[in-house]
Amino acid sequence: MNAAAPKLSPGLYIVATPIGNLGDLSPRAAAVLAGADLLAVEDSRVTAGLLRHIGMKRPMTPYHDHNAEEVRPGLIARLATEAIALVSDAGTPLISDPGFKLVRDARAAGHSVVTIPGPCAAVAALTLAGLPTDRFLFLGFLPPKAGARAAAIAEVAAVRATLVLYESGPRLAGCLAALADGLGYREAAVTREITKRFEEAVTGTLSTLAARYADTPPRGEIVIVVAPPGDPAPASADDADAALTEALTRLSAARAAGEVAKRLGLDRRALYARALTLKD
Repeated sequence: MNAAAPKLSPGLYIVATPIGNLGDLSPRAAAVLAGADLLAVEDSRVTAGLLRHIGMKRPMTPYHDHNAEEVRPGLIARLATEAIALVSDAGTPLISDPGFKLVRDARAAGHSVVTIPGPCAAVAALTLAGLPTDRFLFLGFLPPKAGARAAAIAEVAAVRATLVLYESGPRLAGCLAALADGLGYREAAVTREITKRFEEAVTGTLSTLAARYADTPPRGEIVIVVAPPGDPAPASADDADAALTEALTRLSAARAAGEVAKRLGLDRRALYARALTLKD
């Protein structure tokens, strides 16, 4: 298979690999792996297993969080004359790994950068969760310490998008409980073992899911998907008065009513009448 592999032009090739089922490796990805001069890999043992599955051996060098700064300059230099394929242990490189710096530096040095798309656990989990997909925010892994995790959740609590994050089995219940505390009542899904034999997507509220996994942490790779917040409660009369009072210190009654109407979604004419009353 190696002998028949097409010669690749020098440059960086970002190759998505299976997240579980090895049958998901695309023919194009296999051809690029076969034709690359070097594979920059997260874990050579994992990638070696994939290569055995497709019947090939290729030169590999480790590229991961712990050695990226030291290894990257050498890889950039080799891109001038060699085709280097970047792969992670599973899924699409650059998703929760240091690959973006390699892409950035390769492009800055004038080298070709080519993507070979394929499996991605975050996107696959979205398709299983049955939650809105028109807007979503990928959070990667939340911080392990409780305080930092709560702060990270607070930062995205008001974002009107479905949230997608990765987590490990032992930390799952604690993460779900923290999400419930920070986000309140929201529908969510816990997806695991995606594309594998025991693939599952368990749905429910965040608090229900936290209770489910409190005593029985699951195995396997896990993706949590959380529904966006519901529609905000309509502004009250007190909210409108407070906003008008502040706006009247800067604007005429008409302009204050227009500003507040736009911000709070209330009727401009009613606000204008109220602004006149407050002004008097």
